[in-house]
Amino acid sequence: MKKHVFIVGSKGIPANYGGYETFVEYLTKEQKDDNIQYHVACKVTDKKNPERFTYNGADCFNVYVPNIGPAQAIYYDIASLNASIKYVKDNNISAPVFYILACRIGPFMANIVKQIHKLGGVVYVNPDGHEWMRAKWSKPVRQYWKCSESLMVKHADLLICDSVNIEKYIQETYKRYHPNTTYIAYGAEVQRSGLDSNAPKLVEWFNKFNINPYEYYLIVGRFVPENNYETMIREFMRSDSKKDLVIITNVEKNKFYEELKAKTNFNHDRRIKFVGTVYDAELLKKIREEAYAYLHGHSVGGTNPSLLEALASTRLNLLFDVGFNHEVGRDGAKYWTRDTNNLAKLINKTDALNNSEIDKLDVLSTEQVVQRFSWKKIIHDNETVFEKGRL
Repeated sequence: MKKHVFIVGSKGIPANYGGYETFVEYLTKEQKDDNIQYHVACKVTDKKNPERFTYNGADCFNVYVPNIGPAQAIYYDIASLNASIKYVKDNNISAPVFYILACRIGPFMANIVKQIHKLGGVVYVNPDGHEWMRAKWSKPVRQYWKCSESLMVKHADLLICDSVNIEKYIQETYKRYHPNTTYIAYGAEVQRSGLDSNAPKLVEWFNKFNINPYEYYLIVGRFVPENNYETMIREFMRSDSKKDLVIITNVEKNKFYEELKAKTNFNHDRRIKFVGTVYDAELLKKIREEAYAYLHGHSVGGTNPSLLEALASTRLNLLFDVGFNHEVGRDGAKYWTRDTNNLAKLINKTDALNNSEIDKLDVLSTEQVVQRFSWKKIIHDNETVFEKGRL
């Protein structure tokens, strides 16, 4: 009998961006267990899109979401679940699994779980990181996310945590609910880029921004305060490095960008280069590979996809000193704090490393990913949980 798994909460596949979207892409593309049938909710803003389509063998169903501001995510998750529940009823599916990515619909969770249990199904939740801590949210919104997280934990049959630190946080914070948790890491691609160093689009990209291979520090990530951009930029400006700081992110119409420019005057330092976004996966991987070092400032969340990709691709990795990052990087990375001159000194030391020291760190960082975060292992673990309810 087929095991039907309904995945709700990602923007859908094919994946163009985002950690959850990439996870669902690999989960379906690299599927090993033929007994599992995936059903994937896909967010659309145009009613003209077809209702259902097949991709990577998954049954994908489009869910139209009106432009209602921040409430879109809540609307989308509930609409996706309602559509999934209807599909289960219409097709007489037994023992379905509903896997909800992120904790956005806590206040509605009790009713949804009740409906699913009546159908003989179970509800799994990936709690993601601490959404309620993100600086972009106002205080009332942060309060909603915290309340929502609590109710999601309370009512879920199983919480699949992609970070040991997140699992520990769930167990300690919500001990009163006796949460059922398991740890399955996020995955990363460890193959080298298919591009060589003379690939025209790589050379063109370097020339466009006047960047030289192995002569730049790299940052890739969402341009938000909790990713410590102010500290990284300010400290790089304090350092003696002759290299560039290349920042791949979207800052178009970004208020934070203008505030940061006013605070740091980074626009007067020729080493600081905002280069926009790079959606070509092979090109981005090659840019990572040819960076001198990677700077990672994420302070909120679990296992971060961009960190895994950097550890697999970039020779040197300098990470913000927080539990989530230590858990992933271990001895394959160097760590920094927000203290004045801490990162600047680390950058100066990193610039002075010899080839032997660089090679050693390169091997250690790649080993962390190969041994613990390969997609093959992650997919096997998820499929086991979907089939058996546990690892």
